[in-house]
Amino acid sequence: MAKARVSKVASKTLSSENSGVVTKDAKKIVKTAEKYLGVPYKYAGNSSSGFDCSGLVSKVFIENNKTLPRRSTDQALEGSSISVKEIKAGDLVFFATMGGAKVSHVGIVHTIEASGEIKFIHASTSKGVIISSLNEAYWNKSFLFARRIL
Repeated sequence: MAKARVSKVASKTLSSENSGVVTKDAKKIVKTAEKYLGVPYKYAGNSSSGFDCSGLVSKVFIENNKTLPRRSTDQALEGSSISVKEIKAGDLVFFATMGGAKVSHVGIVHTIEASGEIKFIHASTSKGVIISSLNEAYWNKSFLFARRIL
């Protein structure tokens, strides 16, 4: 008899319980990231002329006197691991956009809606710097974990 295959659930509940709790430093991180909304995507970019995901994160934190590594795989080792329910604005969210479990994308948590919905700022390859939701199927499916830097 063949073994049953276990497949990854396409949608998981990703919501936070920290909708109102934001530190002053986290607010600064979010405010800095917001000023780059609309900037185009540029592979290996780390300036207002174009960003990739980790370049955006690195630049935003540098502007707030916190140095992070340049690559998302290295950024994923910084700070402390937190559960989805603990996520709040200013935290980093990591994704495996190429399948598997290897970090290939990063974003900065922008807001936690009253419903617990997690929204994040990131550099999308197709849309540049935008705000997305972990409720969107693509991001929900590829979400790996979150880390707190501040």
